[in-house]
Amino acid sequence: MRDGNSTTPDEPGEKGGRAVNGEPGAVQVIVGTDATRIVLSGEVDADLGPELQEATEEAEQVGLPIEVDAHHVTFMDSSGVAFLARLSIRSQHRVRLLRVPPTVRFLLEVTRIGELLDVVDDDAPGFQPVSGESAPAATGDTGPGVA
Repeated sequence: MRDGNSTTPDEPGEKGGRAVNGEPGAVQVIVGTDATRIVLSGEVDADLGPELQEATEEAEQVGLPIEVDAHHVTFMDSSGVAFLARLSIRSQHRVRLLRVPPTVRFLLEVTRIGELLDVVDDDAPGFQPVSGESAPAATGDTGPGVA
């Protein structure tokens, strides 16, 4: 058992104070007719940094309003908060954050990043991917165009 004064490394089965068997993070960019949707899932942490940067760049290049679906996020650290801040600062439009789980909502409030975003409790009605297909689940990696 660990206490707040312990200087020993994390106990087996823990990573930074959380279970290591959590779902790995994933980022998927879906270009729609009226918006670009970035779907986040699993653990959004430093391990996902390159994918978050690539998603930012891709969404910027498209130039449409950006929606971030956070419904399947199980954990977020400062890397995820920095990603949301970067999107909100660099986007030509106000970024919409969709279906925010309580852990992410808490981070938005504590860091005040939520003031830079429009937080929407449900899915944006009428999102239509460019391909005309329904939006896929967030299980893939970020890729060019429709993922």
